[in-house]
Amino acid sequence: MILLAIKVVLWAMVLMSSIKLTTEDQKVCLQIARQSIKHGLDKGSVLQVITSDYSSDLQQNLATFVTLHKNRELRGCIGALKAYQPLINDVAEHAYSAAFQDPRFPALQDNEYEQLDVEISVLGKPEPVIFESEENLLQQIRPNIDGLILEYGINRGTFLPSVWEQLPDKKDFLNHLKMKAGLPQQWWDNAAKISRYETFSF
Repeated sequence: MILLAIKVVLWAMVLMSSIKLTTEDQKVCLQIARQSIKHGLDKGSVLQVITSDYSSDLQQNLATFVTLHKNRELRGCIGALKAYQPLINDVAEHAYSAAFQDPRFPALQDNEYEQLDVEISVLGKPEPVIFESEENLLQQIRPNIDGLILEYGINRGTFLPSVWEQLPDKKDFLNHLKMKAGLPQQWWDNAAKISRYETFSF
């Protein structure tokens, strides 16, 4: 157990050391997210960001999710699980998509803009979880730390670590993830692929 705990701590330290964002960089990301949403309302397209205008940390290739809330209710959430472009560009793209392209919600309207709360989650690299059974998987899941990805054939779903706030029970968390992936709550197959990741959110 001690060795396992050490490994968990070291893994978290590796993640945090790989994501270096100053308070100023975080403010810039939030500003760009809002500007991209406003650009979408005014121009109907994502804000084009000149990567070289920003700090070297914001030019890192990192994956993000942008989550929008209005009156504390989810209003959109879009992101990527794998890094494929600079962080600052990723934020602009996913802020726009969360506002206008989340299929669960209608496109954002002008009168909603001032009511939005914006949260950005920068993702660490997903790591596979090795398990022998559903119960064994549940034993390994770390509430309030792990984001999970479930993959089974064409079915796929993910929950950010922030979802633990709504689903603090491990079993409920996993069952709702199954449903998000298009699978029944009571379904289980050891051939499923489960990965986990941590996030740096602000």
